[in-house]
Amino acid sequence: MTTPTTRTSRFDRGRWAQAGPETVHPGVHRIPLPLPEDGLRAVNIYALEGLTEGLVLIDGGWSIPESRKALEDALAQLGHDLGEISHVLVTHIHRDHYTQAVELRRLLGSQVYLGAGERRGLELLGELRTDEPVSSLSTLRRAGAHDLADRVASMYDDAFDVTVWEVPDRWLGAEELRFGDRRLTVVPTPGHTQGHVVYLDQARGLLFSGDHVLPHITPSIGFELGAPALPLGDYLDSLHLMTTLADARLLPAHGPVGDSVHARVGELLAHHDDRLAETLAALGGRTRTAYEVAGELGWTRRRVSFAELGVFDRMLAVNETAAHLDVLVARGRACRIEADGVDSYAAMAA
Repeated sequence: MTTPTTRTSRFDRGRWAQAGPETVHPGVHRIPLPLPEDGLRAVNIYALEGLTEGLVLIDGGWSIPESRKALEDALAQLGHDLGEISHVLVTHIHRDHYTQAVELRRLLGSQVYLGAGERRGLELLGELRTDEPVSSLSTLRRAGAHDLADRVASMYDDAFDVTVWEVPDRWLGAEELRFGDRRLTVVPTPGHTQGHVVYLDQARGLLFSGDHVLPHITPSIGFELGAPALPLGDYLDSLHLMTTLADARLLPAHGPVGDSVHARVGELLAHHDDRLAETLAALGGRTRTAYEVAGELGWTRRRVSFAELGVFDRMLAVNETAAHLDVLVARGRACRIEADGVDSYAAMAA
């Protein structure tokens, strides 16, 4: 839950989520799949055709009937069917990317690949058996937002489906995958999750960016089980990594296709620089929790107050604020004081 960093008309923001395939490059098709009751509206998967192995998908979507029907219909428009899917290359473990990949494997025998950094998160899902955002709730409590944590926890029931969280067929590191004459470079990009990866088709100048680089918003940081100590630091490092690669077209998981990964990465880095400055200014000369600092910042494209956010978005806002405060500590701009399980922050003298 972050402040968007580009301005887009309402029409443009909605058009990309309309059902049906869009050919973004010969043999490469963007297929938006629905996310009911989710502000993101849809998740893009990409179908790669013309390969000896069959169809390769980048990301799988959410395992719900509406998503499977939309995928079937889109493939039919392209002259294909589900049975041709040989591989699903997943960018990260979130349910709107991973769970339908597992379902497709169960139905069709497709191979599922996932970044190796997601291994511990997947293990924790099996151990804890809950859909609650456990790490995010812990961050809320460390921020002194105990009532908010309780309200978020009350939104979840015990209907955890362990079957959609099976292990992949292959764990991926930094490596090259070959499918016929197509080569995809796997680039680990921790930050959004520890095991997030992007897939670079260097020959065709395409980057399948998952949630790492999005065209209109910045992703939530460390929204997973067992989050690392400095997820925003990891994310910023992963953004800088993108600038060391050849520029490419941006094929994101949410939003329309973009012309330049480098241009969008520049906007994201500038946004986080601004946000770090705002967060430091909100500390002022006081010692404050992430919950208190979040209450002074503007949120969403309209820069609404914290009080105007819904319960879930307040959780994301506090988690994001804590991530920025922790980077300020790592850079020597602030210090952290722990007392009775609550973290407070204070600005360091210039």
